[in-house]
Amino acid sequence: MDWDKEIEEIHLRRELAKQQGGPEATAQQHAKGRLTLRERIDGLIDPGSFNEQGIGSGGSERHDDGSLKSFSPGNFILGFATLDGRPIIVGGEDFTLGGGSPNVAGLRKSVYTEELACRYKVPLVRLHEGGGGSVTGARGKGGGGPVGESVASRPRFKSVAEAMAMVPVASAAMGPVAGLPAARLVASHFVTMSRDTAQILIAGPAVVERALGITMTKEELGGADVHAANGVVDAVAKDEAEALAQIRTFLGYMPQNVWELAPIVDTGDPADRCEDGLADIVPRDRRKAFDMRKLIAAVVDQGSFFEMGRKFGPGQITGLARLQGQTIGILSNDGRFYAGAMTSEGAQKVRRFIEICDTFHLPMISLVDEPGFMIGPEAEQGGAIRYGTAAVNAAATYTAPWASVLVRKNYGVAAAAHYGPDAYVLAWPSAEMGALPLEGGVAVAFGREIAAADDPEARRAELEAELAARLSPFPRAESFAFHELIDPRETRPMLCQWLGLVQPLLPQLLGPTLFGIRP
Repeated sequence: MDWDKEIEEIHLRRELAKQQGGPEATAQQHAKGRLTLRERIDGLIDPGSFNEQGIGSGGSERHDDGSLKSFSPGNFILGFATLDGRPIIVGGEDFTLGGGSPNVAGLRKSVYTEELACRYKVPLVRLHEGGGGSVTGARGKGGGGPVGESVASRPRFKSVAEAMAMVPVASAAMGPVAGLPAARLVASHFVTMSRDTAQILIAGPAVVERALGITMTKEELGGADVHAANGVVDAVAKDEAEALAQIRTFLGYMPQNVWELAPIVDTGDPADRCEDGLADIVPRDRRKAFDMRKLIAAVVDQGSFFEMGRKFGPGQITGLARLQGQTIGILSNDGRFYAGAMTSEGAQKVRRFIEICDTFHLPMISLVDEPGFMIGPEAEQGGAIRYGTAAVNAAATYTAPWASVLVRKNYGVAAAAHYGPDAYVLAWPSAEMGALPLEGGVAVAFGREIAAADDPEARRAELEAELAARLSPFPRAESFAFHELIDPRETRPMLCQWLGLVQPLLPQLLGPTLFGIRP
C-alpha cells in the first residue's frame, strides 16, 4: 500500500492555502489599492527566503468517500525568512479570508508568532490588516466546540510582552486594523502605517455609532494624521511599499536580540570630517531658532539619520543614526516648536525612545537645546511634570554609554533628560545653562524692581541684556563643568573618538535590561 493519495492531498492543501480567499477576494483587495499578505511578505523579505509555518492548518470538508471537498486555510500567515541576510519571523492577518478576523487556526498561529520570535531570538515583523474577535467567535456563526479559553491557557499577551524585552519588533498597519491586532500593532519598537490604505481603531465606526451615537469615518476615527500626532505610530508611509522599506531600514540599525550587539556597517564617512557650516548654525540672537536636523545630519554618518515620531511631541527629536557605522540613538530638540520645551507628549516620546535604546544597548548622543518643561495651563492639565520626570528617570538609569553636546539652551529639570550616568559632555560656545531660562528668571528674581521702574519694559530689557552677557560657557569650562568646550566643527571627530573608547564596554551590557517603576 502506498501513500500517493495522502501525499497528493498535502500538495493540494498547500496550493489551496496559497490562493488565500480565492481570486475574487484577491481582486477585491487589489481594487482597494491594497496588496495581499503574501505579496506584502514577498515585498519585504529576501527573495525566496520565506519558510512558512503551518501552511496546512485550517478547516476542511470531505465527500462521503473521504476525499477532500474544500479547504479553508488559517487566516494568519507566518514563517521564518531573511531580511538583508539576517533571519526574522514575519506574520500577519490575511484580509481576504473573513476580513482578517481570526478563525480558529488563524488565532492559534497569530498567538504562536511572538513565541517563535522569543524561542529563536530573532526580530519579529507583523504586517497587520484585520479586525479582532467577531461577535460570532472564531468558529463563526455555526458555533460548536468549547466556549472561551481554558483557565490553564497561557495569557495571550505574555509572549507579546516577552518579545519586546528580547528582540526588535516592527509592525505596520497596511489596511484597517482594529481590536486585538491593533493592540499587538502598538506593542512594537517601531510602528508605521500606510497613509492611503490604513486606519488603526479600538473599534470601528459601526460600534462607535451604536455605543456613543457618534458618526465618523474610519479615517476620521483612526487615520494617519490622527495617529502620527498622538504617537501611536512612529512614521507614516505614503504607501505599502514605503512602509515595508521603513521596516527594513529600522531593523538594519538593530541587533538580532538583546544578547547581540547592533551591526557595524562601513558607511565610508571619515571620522575626522569637520563641517564648516556648524560654526555659524546657531544664531547669536537667542530668540531665533535654527534647523537642528541640519545639525544632526552634519554630525552623524551621512544620510544615516532615521527619525521616529516626528509629529508627536514635536519639540523633541528622537531617532536612530550611525557614527562610524555604529548604531546610536539621537536625542535632541526642535526650537521651532515651543522653543524646544518638553511637553507631556514630548516627554512620553523621549522616555519610550530612551527605553528602546537601553533595551538594545545602543550608545546615546544628545544634542541639547532644552529650555525646560513646557509651562502654562495646558502643560499642567496634561501632566507634563509627571511624564517629564519619568523621562528624566529613564535617562538617569540608562545603562549604555551616553554623550551630550550642549548646543544652546540647557535649563531646568527637563535638561536632566539629556544626560545619562557618567555622560561624556561637550559644549559649544553658544551653550547656556541654569535653573531657569533667562527671561523667566529675570521676571522672577527682579519682578519688584522691574515693576517699580519708570519704564518697566526698558528695565526688563536692560536686566536681560546684562545677565545674558554672563551666560558665557567659558567660566564653566574653567570649572570643569563639562569635559571640553569645543569648536562646533570638532563635534563629529570628538564624538567618534569617544565612541571608539566606549565600544569595548558594550559586550559587558548584553542581556535583558530591567526597568524599575517610573512616575
